[in-house]
Amino acid sequence: MCGIVGIVGKSNVNQALYDALTVLQHRGQDAAGIVTSHDGRLFLRKDNGLVRDVFQQRHMQRLVGQMGIGHVRYPTAGSSTSAEAQPFYVNSPYGITLAHNGNLTNVEQLAKEIYESDLRHVNTNSDSEVLLNVFAHELAVRGKLQPTEEDVFAAVSHVHSRCVGGYAVVAMITGYGIVGFRDPNAIRPIVFGQRHTDEGVEYMIASESVALDVLGFTLIRDLAPGEAVYITEDGQLHTRQCATAPKLSPCIFEHVYLARPDSIIDGVSVYKARLRMGEKLAEKIQRERPDHGIDVVIPIPDTSRTAALQLANHLGVKFREGFVKNRYIGRTFIMPGQAARKKSVRQKLNAIELEFRGKNVMLVDDSIVRGTTCKQIIQMAREAGAKNVYFCSAAPAVRYPNVYGIDMPSAHELIAHNRTTEQVAELIGADWLVYQDLPDLIESVGGGKIKIEHFDCAVFDGQYVTGDVDEAYLDRIEQSRNDAAKVKNQAVSAIIDLYNN
Repeated sequence: MCGIVGIVGKSNVNQALYDALTVLQHRGQDAAGIVTSHDGRLFLRKDNGLVRDVFQQRHMQRLVGQMGIGHVRYPTAGSSTSAEAQPFYVNSPYGITLAHNGNLTNVEQLAKEIYESDLRHVNTNSDSEVLLNVFAHELAVRGKLQPTEEDVFAAVSHVHSRCVGGYAVVAMITGYGIVGFRDPNAIRPIVFGQRHTDEGVEYMIASESVALDVLGFTLIRDLAPGEAVYITEDGQLHTRQCATAPKLSPCIFEHVYLARPDSIIDGVSVYKARLRMGEKLAEKIQRERPDHGIDVVIPIPDTSRTAALQLANHLGVKFREGFVKNRYIGRTFIMPGQAARKKSVRQKLNAIELEFRGKNVMLVDDSIVRGTTCKQIIQMAREAGAKNVYFCSAAPAVRYPNVYGIDMPSAHELIAHNRTTEQVAELIGADWLVYQDLPDLIESVGGGKIKIEHFDCAVFDGQYVTGDVDEAYLDRIEQSRNDAAKVKNQAVSAIIDLYNN
């Protein structure tokens, strides 16, 4: 889960890129980067930290140029060294920079090919750098001094034939233009749009439509699975289907948690999808517990608020804000290491005793992953005087790791892995627990005006849409994703950054 943006404008784009990254900050809090192009030269600034901390006035003044790309990073293997901040750069051919959201499942094979066949050196552990080198090689073998859109699309086609996984990409070819492309399953989101200025038409590519909205761009559409868009430096727009067998299978967890509610992904309003999640949950509660006895529905800020409101409306019970959120604490889901997550929960939320005292409280969250956060929140509700604490998840039980760009923990660290709903309820301390049913979640997201027939629901059902994920692969990623590995990686990263600084 990262955020990407690319802009081809008619004046300096540094401020627009900065503003877009702040809108996409929810997709990555670990590092941020911007690169611009002017007169054949690149200007790059990237580092660990939030957007507001990475870019100071002196950095912005150096980021000159009418086109550029940006990235906010969230590490998918626990590493937080600034050496893996994006965009990445390779000098041949032309000078290419690239920012990537997702994860390649065949990265080990690709890294070997790059070294042995393409004769290229990869300097980090990031699959984004591997993807950049694959794209650069495929563009280089075209042998053109000046690449055309045909060359760019041919290179993307070869990327699709070599790379497996989920990926949404923006890349800048110095002096020529910006290309965006999406994997053949369209797992990760990417959109593009335009705005009209006195100087002409400007184009923007981004992870979510909300970034376009805030900057005054009009959404044209999402990139289709396997499709690429190429915008030349002088503002010519070209699109092309570059995959042989594309199939729309977007990640359903984008609608559950990752995306902002004011975004539209593949034609589906995230906000409306979350409203429907609340309706489906209410129907399940009425079906299974008609005498539920719920006095008040309280969301766990912020992602679950929309579903919780609709749940309360359909049950005919009060909706109340029972927790006050400290907005200066990051999203606990993407914090590396269990210790950091545990410490942050009490700093992040504080209960309003008035809304809990003597009541049967239904807490609503978007999902339950490790169970660490909800267990502490349930305890906070009891300490605030709740008579009974019920818990509702807008998503089904998360039982399998994500391999397409979301750093969910290893399977054995997922609280629902090999456990029943009753067992999970006991572990988190809830009087009873309600999970969304997977068919209802699919209907909530894909059942609106825009019909989506298939989603990547692997975290719920273990069915990985790329077809190359087996037990051996899951065992390998478990070694890099468990909390012990993350603590080690954090220590190594701190030493590296200390040395570099």
